[in-house]
Amino acid sequence: MALAPTSAAGRRGGFAAQRRRTAVAAWLFALPFVAIFAVFMLGPLIGSFAMSFTDLGVKDLRTPFAVNPVGFDNFVALFQDELFVKSIFNTFYFVIVGIPLTMAAGLLLAVALNSGIEKFRSVFRVGYYTPVVTSIVAVAVVWRFILQDSGLANTVLSWVGIDGPDWLNDPFWAMPSIIAMGVWRNMGTLMIIFLAGLQAVPRELYEAAEVDGAGSWRRFTGITLPLMRPTLLLGAVLLSVGFLQVFEEPFVMTQGGPLNSTLSISYYVYNQFGYGDYSLASAAAYVLFAFIAALSAVQFRLLRSKDN
Repeated sequence: MALAPTSAAGRRGGFAAQRRRTAVAAWLFALPFVAIFAVFMLGPLIGSFAMSFTDLGVKDLRTPFAVNPVGFDNFVALFQDELFVKSIFNTFYFVIVGIPLTMAAGLLLAVALNSGIEKFRSVFRVGYYTPVVTSIVAVAVVWRFILQDSGLANTVLSWVGIDGPDWLNDPFWAMPSIIAMGVWRNMGTLMIIFLAGLQAVPRELYEAAEVDGAGSWRRFTGITLPLMRPTLLLGAVLLSVGFLQVFEEPFVMTQGGPLNSTLSISYYVYNQFGYGDYSLASAAAYVLFAFIAALSAVQFRLLRSKDN
Protein backbone atom coordinates (compact mmCIF):
# COMPACT_ATOMS: atom_id res chain seq x y z
CA MET A 1 0.00 0.00 0.00
CA ALA A 2 2.91 2.36 0.64
CA LEU A 3 4.02 2.09 -2.98
CA ALA A 4 0.89 3.75 -4.40
CA PRO A 5 1.97 7.38 -3.78
CA THR A 6 5.41 6.63 -5.16
CA SER A 7 3.91 5.12 -8.28
CA ALA A 8 1.61 8.14 -8.76
CA ALA A 9 4.55 10.50 -8.30
CA GLY A 10 6.54 8.44 -10.76
CA ARG A 11 3.79 8.66 -13.32
CA ARG A 12 3.58 12.42 -12.86
CA GLY A 13 7.32 12.66 -13.28
CA GLY A 14 7.14 10.54 -16.42
CA PHE A 15 4.41 12.76 -17.87
CA ALA A 16 6.44 15.88 -17.06
CA ALA A 17 9.52 14.42 -18.74
CA GLN A 18 7.46 13.50 -21.80
CA ARG A 19 6.06 17.02 -22.01
CA ARG A 20 9.57 18.46 -21.79
CA ARG A 21 10.75 16.18 -24.58
CA THR A 22 7.75 17.17 -26.70
CA ALA A 23 8.43 20.87 -26.07
CA VAL A 24 12.10 20.48 -26.98
CA ALA A 25 11.20 18.62 -30.17
CA ALA A 26 8.64 21.30 -31.07
CA TRP A 27 11.21 24.08 -30.58
CA LEU A 28 13.76 22.19 -32.65
CA PHE A 29 11.29 21.92 -35.54
CA ALA A 30 10.33 25.60 -35.15
CA LEU A 31 13.92 26.80 -34.81
CA PRO A 32 14.59 27.34 -38.56
CA PHE A 33 11.51 29.55 -38.89
CA VAL A 34 12.26 31.40 -35.65
CA ALA A 35 15.82 32.08 -36.81
CA ILE A 36 14.70 33.33 -40.23
CA PHE A 37 11.96 35.45 -38.66
CA ALA A 38 14.40 36.97 -36.15
CA VAL A 39 17.00 37.82 -38.79
CA PHE A 40 14.78 39.04 -41.61
CA MET A 41 11.69 40.34 -39.79
CA LEU A 42 12.12 41.00 -36.08
CA GLY A 43 15.62 42.45 -36.39
CA PRO A 44 14.71 44.95 -39.15
CA LEU A 45 11.53 45.90 -37.28
CA ILE A 46 13.45 46.73 -34.13
CA GLY A 47 16.14 48.49 -36.16
CA SER A 48 13.65 50.62 -38.08
CA PHE A 49 11.84 51.56 -34.86
CA ALA A 50 15.13 52.67 -33.29
CA MET A 51 16.02 54.45 -36.54
CA SER A 52 12.91 56.63 -36.28
CA PHE A 53 14.38 58.27 -33.14
CA THR A 54 17.71 59.18 -34.79
CA ASP A 55 18.92 61.44 -37.59
CA LEU A 56 20.10 58.56 -39.81
CA GLY A 57 20.48 59.59 -43.43
CA VAL A 58 22.21 58.41 -46.56
CA LYS A 59 25.45 60.04 -45.35
CA ASP A 60 25.49 57.74 -42.32
CA LEU A 61 25.37 54.39 -44.12
CA ARG A 62 29.06 53.75 -43.53
CA THR A 63 28.78 54.57 -39.83
CA PRO A 64 25.20 53.68 -38.85
CA PHE A 65 26.01 53.52 -35.12
CA ALA A 66 27.45 57.05 -35.08
CA VAL A 67 24.08 58.72 -35.58
CA ASN A 68 22.60 61.11 -33.05
CA PRO A 69 19.39 60.45 -31.11
CA VAL A 70 16.75 63.10 -31.75
CA GLY A 71 13.86 61.82 -29.65
CA PHE A 72 10.47 62.60 -31.18
CA ASP A 73 11.78 65.29 -33.53
CA ASN A 74 11.10 63.16 -36.61
CA PHE A 75 7.47 62.63 -35.61
CA VAL A 76 7.04 66.34 -34.90
CA ALA A 77 8.61 67.19 -38.27
CA LEU A 78 6.21 64.82 -40.03
CA PHE A 79 3.11 66.60 -38.81
CA GLN A 80 4.66 69.95 -39.67
CA ASP A 81 5.21 68.75 -43.24
CA GLU A 82 2.23 69.77 -45.37
CA LEU A 83 3.02 66.98 -47.82
CA PHE A 84 2.74 64.32 -45.11
CA VAL A 85 -0.51 65.81 -43.84
CA LYS A 86 -1.77 65.74 -47.42
CA SER A 87 -0.80 62.07 -47.71
CA ILE A 88 -2.77 61.29 -44.53
CA PHE A 89 -5.83 63.02 -45.96
CA ASN A 90 -5.48 61.14 -49.27
CA THR A 91 -5.02 57.79 -47.55
CA PHE A 92 -8.07 58.19 -45.34
CA TYR A 93 -10.08 59.44 -48.32
CA PHE A 94 -9.17 56.19 -50.06
CA VAL A 95 -10.03 54.14 -46.95
CA ILE A 96 -13.26 55.87 -45.88
CA VAL A 97 -14.76 55.78 -49.37
CA GLY A 98 -13.19 52.56 -50.64
CA ILE A 99 -13.88 50.20 -47.76
CA PRO A 100 -17.69 50.64 -47.59
CA LEU A 101 -17.97 50.42 -51.38
CA THR A 102 -15.81 47.29 -51.53
CA MET A 103 -17.65 45.60 -48.66
CA ALA A 104 -21.03 46.45 -50.20
CA ALA A 105 -19.96 45.12 -53.60
CA GLY A 106 -18.47 41.96 -52.08
CA LEU A 107 -21.56 41.30 -49.97
CA LEU A 108 -23.89 41.90 -52.93
CA LEU A 109 -21.96 39.42 -55.06
CA ALA A 110 -21.88 36.89 -52.23
CA VAL A 111 -25.64 37.13 -51.67
CA ALA A 112 -26.26 36.74 -55.40
CA LEU A 113 -24.01 33.71 -55.65
CA ASN A 114 -25.48 32.18 -52.50
CA SER A 115 -29.14 32.48 -53.47
CA GLY A 116 -29.85 33.92 -56.88
CA ILE A 117 -27.37 32.30 -59.25
CA GLU A 118 -27.53 28.52 -59.50
CA LYS A 119 -25.97 27.79 -62.89
CA PHE A 120 -22.33 28.57 -63.60
CA ARG A 121 -21.75 29.60 -59.96
CA SER A 122 -18.13 28.43 -60.09
CA VAL A 123 -17.54 30.45 -63.25
CA PHE A 124 -18.76 33.61 -61.52
CA ARG A 125 -16.58 32.90 -58.48
CA VAL A 126 -13.48 32.53 -60.61
CA GLY A 127 -14.36 35.54 -62.74
CA TYR A 128 -14.79 37.91 -59.82
CA TYR A 129 -11.79 36.52 -57.94
CA THR A 130 -9.39 36.65 -60.90
CA PRO A 131 -8.43 40.35 -60.37
CA VAL A 132 -7.20 39.47 -56.86
CA VAL A 133 -4.55 37.06 -58.14
CA THR A 134 -3.62 39.17 -61.16
CA SER A 135 -0.48 41.29 -60.92
CA ILE A 136 -1.34 44.71 -59.53
CA VAL A 137 1.04 46.32 -62.02
CA ALA A 138 -0.74 44.68 -64.95
CA VAL A 139 -4.14 45.68 -63.55
CA ALA A 140 -3.01 49.28 -62.99
CA VAL A 141 -1.59 49.55 -66.51
CA VAL A 142 -4.89 48.33 -68.01
CA TRP A 143 -6.89 50.75 -65.88
CA ARG A 144 -4.56 53.59 -66.82
CA PHE A 145 -5.26 52.81 -70.47
CA ILE A 146 -9.02 52.73 -69.78
CA LEU A 147 -9.03 56.03 -67.87
CA GLN A 148 -6.68 58.13 -69.96
CA ASP A 149 -8.16 61.14 -71.76
CA SER A 150 -8.79 59.25 -74.98
CA GLY A 151 -9.27 55.89 -73.32
CA LEU A 152 -12.09 53.38 -73.29
CA ALA A 153 -14.09 55.08 -70.50
CA ASN A 154 -14.32 58.42 -72.29
CA THR A 155 -14.95 56.71 -75.61
CA VAL A 156 -17.99 54.93 -74.15
CA LEU A 157 -19.20 58.16 -72.52
CA SER A 158 -18.89 59.99 -75.85
CA TRP A 159 -21.37 57.53 -77.39
CA VAL A 160 -24.08 59.00 -75.13
CA GLY A 161 -22.94 62.59 -75.60
CA ILE A 162 -20.92 62.96 -72.38
CA ASP A 163 -17.51 64.63 -72.51
CA GLY A 164 -15.58 62.69 -69.85
CA PRO A 165 -12.77 64.28 -67.83
CA ASP A 166 -9.10 63.42 -68.00
CA TRP A 167 -9.58 61.05 -65.08
CA LEU A 168 -6.00 60.50 -63.95
CA ASN A 169 -4.75 64.04 -64.62
CA ASP A 170 -7.59 65.87 -62.90
CA PRO A 171 -6.94 66.53 -59.16
CA PHE A 172 -10.65 66.03 -58.42
CA TRP A 173 -11.13 62.75 -60.32
CA ALA A 174 -7.73 61.09 -59.83
CA MET A 175 -8.45 59.62 -56.38
CA PRO A 176 -12.00 58.45 -57.23
CA SER A 177 -10.49 56.69 -60.26
CA ILE A 178 -7.99 54.85 -58.05
CA ILE A 179 -10.76 54.01 -55.58
CA ALA A 180 -12.83 52.52 -58.41
CA MET A 181 -9.93 50.29 -59.39
CA GLY A 182 -9.34 49.32 -55.75
CA VAL A 183 -12.99 48.34 -55.30
CA TRP A 184 -13.00 46.29 -58.50
CA ARG A 185 -9.80 44.50 -57.60
CA ASN A 186 -10.60 43.67 -53.96
CA MET A 187 -14.29 42.87 -53.99
CA GLY A 188 -13.49 39.31 -55.09
CA THR A 189 -11.65 38.59 -51.85
CA LEU A 190 -14.57 39.79 -49.75
CA MET A 191 -17.00 37.89 -51.97
CA ILE A 192 -15.27 34.60 -51.08
CA ILE A 193 -15.11 35.47 -47.37
CA PHE A 194 -18.74 36.63 -47.22
CA LEU A 195 -19.94 33.64 -49.24
CA ALA A 196 -18.41 31.33 -46.64
CA GLY A 197 -20.17 33.30 -43.90
CA LEU A 198 -23.51 33.17 -45.70
CA GLN A 199 -23.30 29.43 -46.18
CA ALA A 200 -22.80 29.03 -42.43
CA VAL A 201 -26.14 30.69 -41.62
CA PRO A 202 -28.74 27.96 -40.85
CA ARG A 203 -31.41 27.77 -43.54
CA GLU A 204 -34.01 26.98 -40.88
CA LEU A 205 -33.85 30.56 -39.64
CA TYR A 206 -34.79 31.93 -43.06
CA GLU A 207 -37.60 29.41 -43.40
CA ALA A 208 -39.00 30.30 -39.97
CA ALA A 209 -38.81 34.02 -40.72
CA GLU A 210 -40.53 33.50 -44.07
CA VAL A 211 -43.34 31.59 -42.36
CA ASP A 212 -43.73 34.54 -39.95
CA GLY A 213 -44.18 36.84 -42.94
CA ALA A 214 -40.74 38.50 -43.01
CA GLY A 215 -39.79 39.83 -46.42
CA SER A 216 -36.40 39.52 -48.11
CA TRP A 217 -35.06 42.79 -46.71
CA ARG A 218 -36.29 41.98 -43.20
CA ARG A 219 -34.63 38.55 -43.34
CA PHE A 220 -31.42 40.15 -44.57
CA THR A 221 -31.28 42.81 -41.84
CA GLY A 222 -32.68 40.63 -39.06
CA ILE A 223 -30.87 37.36 -39.72
CA THR A 224 -28.06 37.66 -42.26
CA LEU A 225 -26.31 40.81 -41.04
CA PRO A 226 -26.36 39.96 -37.29
CA LEU A 227 -25.02 36.46 -37.90
CA MET A 228 -22.45 37.81 -40.34
CA ARG A 229 -20.87 40.22 -37.85
CA PRO A 230 -17.70 38.13 -37.27
CA THR A 231 -17.30 37.64 -41.03
CA LEU A 232 -17.87 41.34 -41.70
CA LEU A 233 -15.27 42.14 -39.05
CA LEU A 234 -12.72 39.87 -40.69
CA GLY A 235 -13.35 41.43 -44.10
CA ALA A 236 -13.19 44.99 -42.75
CA VAL A 237 -9.92 44.42 -40.89
CA LEU A 238 -8.22 42.69 -43.83
CA LEU A 239 -9.41 45.41 -46.19
CA SER A 240 -8.33 48.21 -43.86
CA VAL A 241 -4.81 46.86 -43.52
CA GLY A 242 -4.49 46.66 -47.29
CA PHE A 243 -6.16 49.99 -48.10
CA LEU A 244 -4.15 51.96 -45.53
CA GLN A 245 -0.98 50.69 -47.19
CA VAL A 246 -2.13 51.68 -50.70
CA PHE A 247 0.94 52.22 -52.87
CA GLU A 248 1.04 50.32 -56.16
CA GLU A 249 -2.11 51.90 -57.60
CA PRO A 250 -0.98 55.55 -57.39
CA PHE A 251 2.62 54.56 -58.12
CA VAL A 252 1.71 53.01 -61.47
CA MET A 253 -1.30 55.09 -62.45
CA THR A 254 -0.60 58.66 -61.29
CA GLN A 255 2.86 58.76 -59.63
CA GLY A 256 1.19 60.48 -56.68
CA GLY A 257 -0.21 63.31 -58.78
CA PRO A 258 -1.68 65.42 -60.06
CA LEU A 259 -0.74 68.05 -57.46
CA ASN A 260 -0.12 65.26 -54.92
CA SER A 261 -3.84 64.43 -54.95
CA THR A 262 -3.10 60.67 -54.86
CA LEU A 263 0.00 60.72 -52.67
CA SER A 264 -0.50 58.07 -49.96
CA ILE A 265 1.41 57.55 -46.72
CA SER A 266 3.18 54.51 -48.15
CA TYR A 267 4.14 56.55 -51.22
CA TYR A 268 5.47 59.28 -48.90
CA VAL A 269 7.58 56.67 -47.06
CA TYR A 270 8.89 55.40 -50.40
CA ASN A 271 9.84 58.93 -51.45
CA GLN A 272 11.66 59.66 -48.19
CA PHE A 273 13.72 56.51 -48.57
CA GLY A 274 14.49 57.62 -52.10
CA TYR A 275 15.62 61.01 -50.81
CA GLY A 276 17.92 59.29 -48.32
CA ASP A 277 16.07 60.49 -45.19
CA TYR A 278 15.78 57.05 -43.62
CA SER A 279 14.87 58.18 -40.11
CA LEU A 280 11.96 60.32 -41.31
CA ALA A 281 10.76 57.47 -43.53
CA SER A 282 10.84 55.07 -40.57
CA ALA A 283 8.90 57.52 -38.42
CA ALA A 284 6.26 57.85 -41.15
CA ALA A 285 6.01 54.07 -41.42
CA TYR A 286 5.30 53.77 -37.68
CA VAL A 287 2.69 56.51 -37.87
CA LEU A 288 1.02 54.38 -40.54
CA PHE A 289 1.29 51.35 -38.24
CA ALA A 290 -0.43 53.33 -35.48
CA PHE A 291 -3.26 54.25 -37.86
CA ILE A 292 -3.71 50.59 -38.85
CA ALA A 293 -3.80 49.47 -35.21
CA ALA A 294 -6.25 52.23 -34.23
CA LEU A 295 -8.63 51.58 -37.13
CA SER A 296 -8.57 47.82 -36.45
CA ALA A 297 -9.40 48.47 -32.79
CA VAL A 298 -12.35 50.66 -33.77
CA GLN A 299 -13.63 48.00 -36.16
CA PHE A 300 -13.36 45.30 -33.49
CA ARG A 301 -15.33 47.55 -31.18
CA LEU A 302 -18.10 48.25 -33.69
CA LEU A 303 -18.46 44.87 -35.40
CA ARG A 304 -17.60 42.30 -32.77
CA SER A 305 -20.26 39.82 -31.80
CA LYS A 306 -22.69 41.03 -29.13
CA ASP A 307 -22.07 37.81 -27.19
CA ASN A 308 -18.46 38.96 -26.66
